[in-house]
Amino acid sequence: MSNPPVDFPLQGKLALITGCTGGIGQATARAFARAGCSIAVHHSSAKSLPKANALVAELVKLAPGVRAAPFEADLSSYENARRLCDEVVDVLGHPDILFSNHGVTGPKIGPQGDMQEVSAETFEEIWRTNAGTGYVLAQKCVPYMQEKKWGRIVFNSSVAAGTGGVIGPQYASSKSALHGLIHWLSLRYCKEGILTNGVAPALIEDTDMMANPTQAARSLIPIGRLGKPDEIASIVLMLVTNGYMTNKIIVADGGWTNGGGF
Repeated sequence: MSNPPVDFPLQGKLALITGCTGGIGQATARAFARAGCSIAVHHSSAKSLPKANALVAELVKLAPGVRAAPFEADLSSYENARRLCDEVVDVLGHPDILFSNHGVTGPKIGPQGDMQEVSAETFEEIWRTNAGTGYVLAQKCVPYMQEKKWGRIVFNSSVAAGTGGVIGPQYASSKSALHGLIHWLSLRYCKEGILTNGVAPALIEDTDMMANPTQAARSLIPIGRLGKPDEIASIVLMLVTNGYMTNKIIVADGGWTNGGGF
């Protein structure tokens, strides 16, 4: 197989991006498409379908040969996650790249909140959506990646996984759970050409979670501003195109924490 053109390093690849109509999802889809990658655009409900359709129409114009299609699934359910993968395979083929980007927050009780406000049932629901269905998506995608001896898996975590964050214990711990998954998947499959990494952003503007950030939240960021979706997308693109990066969580938090990962 010949190498893809330098200008289109992901030409001929297919990426499944969950939460693709959110700020980070859209920015990453555009970055991938400009690199020649076809995109399975996941969105969560009929309400988000117009945004998904508009994104699909944009993506196919960004580079030669790029294909894209929308796929609806409520990823609070394991069965819906399995169905999503099956539908992507039926319409576009097997994903070479999985960017597990979907997520929900649950109750926003803040760092000084009372844990009694988060029931065990809510805690488990947030874990299932933020970590459990990401695991199921990886289960579905890995066999094809093994067959091709090439695959990329990236999970969108959060700085909350290492700091506790500004949402609540259910969100912080669900994101932390992804880190153990990243480490295990990478060590198990990297010799088969499947590289697994994560990105851990903090307070990114133009996203549902940071639609109305408080001044207290803004003050946590030493750089003095919120991050931008394109800044996270550039990290995800790097992780997907770099063949030597695996088993890493890249923190992008404007200087909130020390060091490069959790």
